[in-house]
Amino acid sequence: MKKIAVVGSGYVGLVSGTCFAETGNNVICVDIDEKKVEKMKNGEVPIYEPHLDVIFERNIKQGRLTFTTDLKAAVEASEIIFLALPTPPGGDGSADLSYVLGVADELGKIMTSYKVIVDKSTVPVGTAEKVDAAIKKHATVDFDVVSNPEFLREGFAVDDFLKPDRVVIGTSSQRAQTIMKELYKPFVRQGNPIIFMDEKSAELTKYAANSFLATKITFMNEIANFCEKVGANVDDVRIGMGSDTRIGKRFLFPGIGFGGSCFPKDVQALVKSGNDFDYRFQIIDAVLDVNNNQKLKLIEKVKNHYGDLSGKNFGLWGLAFKPDTDDIREAPALYMIDALLSAGANITAYDPEAMENVKSLYGNKIQFVDNAYEAINQKDALLIATEWGAFRNPDFDKIKESLVEPKIFDGRNLFDLEEMEGKGFYYESIGRRTILN
Repeated sequence: MKKIAVVGSGYVGLVSGTCFAETGNNVICVDIDEKKVEKMKNGEVPIYEPHLDVIFERNIKQGRLTFTTDLKAAVEASEIIFLALPTPPGGDGSADLSYVLGVADELGKIMTSYKVIVDKSTVPVGTAEKVDAAIKKHATVDFDVVSNPEFLREGFAVDDFLKPDRVVIGTSSQRAQTIMKELYKPFVRQGNPIIFMDEKSAELTKYAANSFLATKITFMNEIANFCEKVGANVDDVRIGMGSDTRIGKRFLFPGIGFGGSCFPKDVQALVKSGNDFDYRFQIIDAVLDVNNNQKLKLIEKVKNHYGDLSGKNFGLWGLAFKPDTDDIREAPALYMIDALLSAGANITAYDPEAMENVKSLYGNKIQFVDNAYEAINQKDALLIATEWGAFRNPDFDKIKESLVEPKIFDGRNLFDLEEMEGKGFYYESIGRRTILN
């Protein structure tokens, strides 16, 4: 059993802290938001993540998971301090390290015994050195700074943490390596590796992994766009490519671009890091350009079909950047909403989890409803921006009855072309032929 403090109870911090508690450790989650801390003490999970609520409640009841605003008390009671703080992108794409370095400065003042300080936040190469320097300004005891990037997929974060493909740990300290190996041993019982490396390599591993996956998505979107030009079917191309084990089946689904809290921010940060060292990531530059254009690909199709969108009424299914989350950061749906509003269109939206977050941005500029079919009642067309499971097998007869005309613009390729043709829909998707009924 380890005594752990997790500083920052956002998405990464809360999932990490709860999962560490689930394996028998005593975990104190620290946050400066007093209202948030009180809610968590009362058993309220502040984020939506499947299965998190169950282990969250269990570990609170068993006394292994507690919450506080008192950083000093949490540090004194813990041997391992995880920094899971925001690193938002600056205007130039760089990661803002002010939260991380601010806490590091405080740690140096309050530590009274050896601690392992773990960077869990996604941070640029060289951050461990900066954290070490910030702590050393005030520290009177020994400590080690470790880089331990997270690889959590929103919607699958609990499973990803409890059963990781790999655990990456960057440290040059044998003492810290031993402690971290003991901490993660319960998570890799099936034989998946704990990979030790230097701190800089660990920091870069996270950016490199996310940027590669973003590149894979973006490449497939380019292929999809070309399929439309030449009359090929991207579904067939995807299957043909993915059957090659060197390529693999995952992250080959075309759509309207990637969003969320990780890919856009991490890709931009890698480009900025390259610039800082006079190195240009030409492929990554192209990924960002293509992805920015892809987010409006569906709106291009809508405009090409209707021409003037002023006064048109659209139902929008999906607001989150992906299913099984309420996260709307860099969500393609937001770019679509902005473009439609600028063109004078009216929008009625439905999402199972993300509506409150979007409502905080747009207020009454768009309408929000309680179910998917209400969103399309007497609308000119249905637009789909997020591939929620509940959208995959809808009542097509009800959709036809609700819409003014049976028209669907699908940014996630949810439906079979032959089925849509047979049911009499006008149907546009990504990288496939248009059904012209």
